Amino acid sequence: MPVERTEKRTEPRGAEELHKCYQVYDTIGSGGFAKVKLGRHIPTGEKVAIKIMNKKDLGDDLPRVKVEMEAMKNLSHQHICRLYQVIESSTQIFMILEYCPGGELFDYIIAKDRLSEEETRVFFRQIMSAMAYVHSQGYAHRDLKPENLLIDGDHNLKLIDFGLCAKPKGGLGYELMTCCGSPAYAAPELIQGKAYIGSEADVWSMGVLLFALLCGYLPFDDDNCVVLYRKITRGKYDNPPWLSPGSILLLNQMMQVDPKLRPAVQQLLEHPWVIQDYNSPVEWHSRQPLGHIDEDCITEMAVNMKRSRESTTALVNEWRYDHVTATYLLLLSKKQRGKPVRLHTEPNAIDAAFSPLHGRMQTTEDLHFTADDDAVILDSLDLCSDYIDDCPWVSVERHTPQAVHQKMERITDDKRPATPLEKRCVRSPPPERAQVTARHRQERRHKERQTARDNKENVGQQEKDVEIFALPPPRTPPSSKNNTRHKNVLTTPNQNVANGTRGTPKEGSGAKDPIKRRAAETKEPTNIEILAFSPERRSRSLDMAGSGDSGKKRRAGRVFGSLERGLDKVITMLTPGKRRAPRDGPRKIKTQYNVTLTGQTNPDQVLNQILSVLPEKNVEFSQKGYTVKCKTWDDFGKVTMAFELEVCLLHRPEVVGVRRQRLKGDAWVYKHLVEDILSSSSI
Repeated sequence: MPVERTEKRTEPRGAEELHKCYQVYDTIGSGGFAKVKLGRHIPTGEKVAIKIMNKKDLGDDLPRVKVEMEAMKNLSHQHICRLYQVIESSTQIFMILEYCPGGELFDYIIAKDRLSEEETRVFFRQIMSAMAYVHSQGYAHRDLKPENLLIDGDHNLKLIDFGLCAKPKGGLGYELMTCCGSPAYAAPELIQGKAYIGSEADVWSMGVLLFALLCGYLPFDDDNCVVLYRKITRGKYDNPPWLSPGSILLLNQMMQVDPKLRPAVQQLLEHPWVIQDYNSPVEWHSRQPLGHIDEDCITEMAVNMKRSRESTTALVNEWRYDHVTATYLLLLSKKQRGKPVRLHTEPNAIDAAFSPLHGRMQTTEDLHFTADDDAVILDSLDLCSDYIDDCPWVSVERHTPQAVHQKMERITDDKRPATPLEKRCVRSPPPERAQVTARHRQERRHKERQTARDNKENVGQQEKDVEIFALPPPRTPPSSKNNTRHKNVLTTPNQNVANGTRGTPKEGSGAKDPIKRRAAETKEPTNIEILAFSPERRSRSLDMAGSGDSGKKRRAGRVFGSLERGLDKVITMLTPGKRRAPRDGPRKIKTQYNVTLTGQTNPDQVLNQILSVLPEKNVEFSQKGYTVKCKTWDDFGKVTMAFELEVCLLHRPEVVGVRRQRLKGDAWVYKHLVEDILSSSSI
């Protein structure tokens, strides 16, 4: 019986632990005391949002953060943003959250001016589903607004920001006294300072949110807070002419000044307006209950951690919201989206500190991970997946190229028999992977034949089975033509071998010149193929080629040559290179809902127009390329608004656009200010 490991797990803290588990990229949002960055979870490859907070800056708001973390640990619902991990040090807090690429619902409303009744119904059913679940767990959100609803990759809503939520010990019927939330969405009883029921106040906020979706503006709005509070306490607002009778009725029911006259969320689930076109109530139960454990995810983690499935299940069931919890939840997310339940780390990587290679992948804001990078990495993994998966000792992190060379030399050494493990490593790939491998080989051979036809100088040197990879120079120069009887000498563009010494090729020279020199030296034709990882490996390959079982050993050499190339390509892609040079022009992006089209074709002209208007609107700004970061201040020197404007080029249509992003401040004040800036710029 194998003995389970019971040693105590020690984890690094703070930024060190963050960078061992995640790649960190650009800032995608910021608030009063927090910054949100895009990240990628290394073991699963999944994108995440990393909320970074400094405890010193939080000050009195630190308890709010603790409340938010505890609430998100206890809530698991398809329309609530998922918390994956919490990393805390003496100075910082990192919250690893579900990444929603669609941004805020507020920006979506602004981009479309207002939503149709049909689209509003889709979103509002999701909001009610989330709120019914939150209330069923004994929580009141108390800060419901479009800025706290994000759109995920499938165009579904996710509720965020539980910093103001409350879970009364006496249940939801227990009265609360704290006045909190955004004034424009606050219920009259909160404005008046009365005791209130949290769930009833949430229903009022849902009514205001529904109005904003249907109309594109707020029912109660004024720059003067006293006037705004008076409008809210009276509960009087104007219905625009495009609202349907069913919409008007539902809004009136939800925005009743008397909280006892408002329907509960459970009653709204079956409201006629809500079930129109669906003919069924809103489904609010969680599809992701906390107690459920997925066997596929547990199996993958158990294999990776070298644990039994039972001990891995017990570990996940602790729900410590550490890297184990994050790995399980992200694997579960991959499965729910139809992606393979696979981890990309070496065995034991979850339970132990992550490998040095992962440390090298850490990150600055200048590091960008693109879809093209993903494609190249996947192509490399496909190339050697059938060999990597069957070789437990193969690990990109633990084996340098020199170590891999030594492994290959030992396996192909004809002076000793292969071990069972080595025999297993060179067996045929599984049928389903063999099809992928055959396709890659066929495509590669087709490209090589095409290259051979096009290159007249090397027609006689190219064959269909040529394997090109780095060839270290021999330690001693060839002594005679008889000792260098080979048909193909393979090298790389960054290697120049002449007279047995290593040199640096001149600019523009590549692999052709060394090949021509070697080809000129070789006068006797032969059918020997060189697959060398080192000078010693090269000589062994020549010896093996002359033996009786040369075919099998050449095939084994070809197998490991493919593996070597695949691993080298992966290492090259995963190792950060030099920083990219700054752009000379604006970015080219796809049309997004937070981009305003200008109808102009000169980006410099649009940028100059914006820069000339900002001082007139009392907006301070700093410019970096085609991005302008803007701030407004109050009379006490406090930043009241922060946002970003970026001049971009759109692919379709090919015109100049202005991407806008709110970083801090009231959303509707931001809306009016940005609209004023863009209209004054004649955009």
